[in-house]
Amino acid sequence: MSTSDPVASKSQFLCMYMLGHPDTLVAYAKWYGKVDEELLTARMTAIDSKSMTLKCTPKARPQDKDSLLVVVPIEPPLSGYEAVKPRLLEMKALAQEGLGMIKVPTINTFRLPFDYPIITCLNAAFINITYIGHLFGYWSGDDTTFTIGSSTSALEWAVVPLRLLRMFAGGPVLMVNFWIVVVIHLLQGLYVGWLCRKHSTGAVVGTLYVISTLFLGLPVWGNLRNRIQQARIDSVMKVQ
Repeated sequence: MSTSDPVASKSQFLCMYMLGHPDTLVAYAKWYGKVDEELLTARMTAIDSKSMTLKCTPKARPQDKDSLLVVVPIEPPLSGYEAVKPRLLEMKALAQEGLGMIKVPTINTFRLPFDYPIITCLNAAFINITYIGHLFGYWSGDDTTFTIGSSTSALEWAVVPLRLLRMFAGGPVLMVNFWIVVVIHLLQGLYVGWLCRKHSTGAVVGTLYVISTLFLGLPVWGNLRNRIQQARIDSVMKVQ
């Protein structure tokens, strides 16, 4: 392992710390290392930003101490030493969930992603312009000349920028962009629906998350994933 790796340089300390958590290392080995046989214990011998190396003792062969070498990938790689603790806690929770050792955390409240209000508002504006502008701009006429007078309606005024949008961008381009955004947000909505079902949000909260994702996209499901991650870490901390 390269000593320039910010995690590898702390490997010895982390290995000593994890000596007190053999149950966690066993969960890592079985879930991420795909070890099928029962393990008596495990210890960490090395860790860097991309993987950890474990030596495990099979339960059926206790005399063969540390005979099973398991390399557990860390994906995505750790950004630095400060990311080690939250990532290892999340990995522990995911492993224990997958092995049926703890329950999947539940999310029973809806929360809009206003942790970053400027980004959320800009994203909402962009999506709404895409939905409304591209769709109606495509079906509006090419004529951008209006006779302005007392009879000019508010609707005619509103259609002017849409027709200009089509004139400069082109109808086919508008529709391609529109359907790209629609398909991406539909896929994101399906993903959020799966997350809501997995984490037992309930019909009302789940519906709110799916609808919000269709209109806002990344800020909504990113915020939901962060809440799930924090709930996992909290559940692990309560057990410890």
